[in-house]
Amino acid sequence: MPEGPEPLDWQGAAIDCDTCRHRERLAQGLCGPGWACANDRYAKRIERFFLLGPDLADEFLSHPYFEARAQAARAANLFRLPPLLDDPDPAVRSVAILRLPAVQAKRLAADPDRAVRIAVAHRLPLGELHILMRDADPAVRLVVARRAEQGALPVLARDPDPEVRACVARRIGPAWLIHFTADPEPLVRRTAAERVELARLGAFAADPDIRVRHAVAERADEPLATRLAADPDPLIRETAQMRLAQLREDADA
Repeated sequence: MPEGPEPLDWQGAAIDCDTCRHRERLAQGLCGPGWACANDRYAKRIERFFLLGPDLADEFLSHPYFEARAQAARAANLFRLPPLLDDPDPAVRSVAILRLPAVQAKRLAADPDRAVRIAVAHRLPLGELHILMRDADPAVRLVVARRAEQGALPVLARDPDPEVRACVARRIGPAWLIHFTADPEPLVRRTAAERVELARLGAFAADPDIRVRHAVAERADEPLATRLAADPDPLIRETAQMRLAQLREDADA
């Protein structure tokens, strides 16, 4: 039973198995209109064709339809992939980057398409990630923030995108977390408060956002918890009182 849209080729014409050069595979159960076909325009059917026949992928690397080239590139011989770094379609270039050795990735670090640069960010050796730390697209910088070595993360600590800064706050060395007290995004400050050294936790105790103060109350030592037990917000007071009870219970144990 066909799935998805009507089986049509990449130019919108009906699929004709009789004229396909791989029509012998139909009788072998290795392809079929509406579920596995390299000539279809539907990506899932093309993908299934190469899952069943990876040995045919090399011959589709120059197919006029970008989706056929991209799906073929996922299964093709690695030695046939370098020319695809110059493919006119970003989906094809991205697949090539993700499959080729990491040293090839730097070549497309300035690619005009964000999807390609995201692929580059996933593949660059750690020592080369700095070249994408100022990329114009936050999705690229987020991948960098997730992969970069801890010592390189301060470069991204003032990134304009809050999701990137939150990622940095989750990974950066504890000594740097105090710098996030002035971050404009409450969720970034909360992330820092959840990890900062206990000796510096008090720097977040007067934060204007309840989520940040709640993170502080959950980790506070006795003096800080006592201070937060008088917080204007009832949730913070309750959390601080629960923290005090826990600390006293631990001390009595």
